[in-house]
Amino acid sequence: MASLSAGRRLRADAGARGDVWNSTTLPRSVPARNPGEPGPGARRRRRVRHDGSGAPGAGSRSASQGQGSGVEDGTGTAGPRTGREGLRADCGSCFGLCCVALAFTRSADFAADKAAGTPCGHLGADHRCGIHAGLRGAGYRGCTVYDCFGAGQKLSQLTFGGQDWRGAPDGGAAMFAALPLMRQLHELLAYLTDVLERPAARPLHGPAAAELARIDALTRRDPAGLATVDPAAERAAVNPLLLRASALVRAQVPGRRADRRGADLAGARLRRARLGAADLRGAWLMGADLRDADLRLADLIGADLREADLRGADLGGALFLAQAQVDAARGDARTRLPETVRRPDHWMA
Repeated sequence: MASLSAGRRLRADAGARGDVWNSTTLPRSVPARNPGEPGPGARRRRRVRHDGSGAPGAGSRSASQGQGSGVEDGTGTAGPRTGREGLRADCGSCFGLCCVALAFTRSADFAADKAAGTPCGHLGADHRCGIHAGLRGAGYRGCTVYDCFGAGQKLSQLTFGGQDWRGAPDGGAAMFAALPLMRQLHELLAYLTDVLERPAARPLHGPAAAELARIDALTRRDPAGLATVDPAAERAAVNPLLLRASALVRAQVPGRRADRRGADLAGARLRRARLGAADLRGAWLMGADLRDADLRLADLIGADLREADLRGADLGGALFLAQAQVDAARGDARTRLPETVRRPDHWMA
């Protein structure tokens, strides 16, 4: 298995059994773990065989809320204006923020070290990557699995009003500091949008729409107001609703449903596993063999799928599955994915 040391390990908060997840993988982000979180060597990596269990297929808010004057985007509308398109990266409308703000360490995922706030050597004056078409071959696999959820273009064009970081008085420091924060808020918007698109979660559509509007308003604050937002508190506030939505959606599958929330399944042998409607929130599935597994309607929020083998697996209707998770895994033309994510190009190589 290729080295998986780069990046932040996506796992559940140990004390909460995955009830509050860590933000999805940031392969370029340094430090490699959250303060106080044990490093990869702190837990024994065991191999686990599937035991046949599973389905047969099928709070607190930011104390600063209300601060900040907000930012007008020129649309003339007052309500939330975030759809799926606004939650996908649009590099053409961004000033290459992820290529500057984030740090990465030389490893199997990155060919060179780069400090946070330092432009990547391959970033051009036009904010475009000079090796974008060949990132994997050049040793920058980590770049291909990073997804900002559309945070980059919002910061570039809305929050900072089209101000290029090169011409900013602080050299872009405020913009760079805002990127991880905005990304986490956009991630929440993506999960709330998922809830609103699920007919089985209809009883929660009203509260989900209200939370989406509230989080969307936070993302539209001016730079000073945005800086006061606590993303961890916002995750804690939204999470109970996501848990309830997950339970409603997964209840469509009758019978026993596997609960592997926060489980250490690194390298697990789960080929053809029946994990339909399973709770895999925050599960550590790095390098797991999930070939031909049934993962329909499984809750995969925060699950670490780096180098997981999804060839032939069925992830149809999987809950809260992010593009970055799919990009970090391995799959093929037989892998079934939800309509909300695209099949990575490298799966077909």
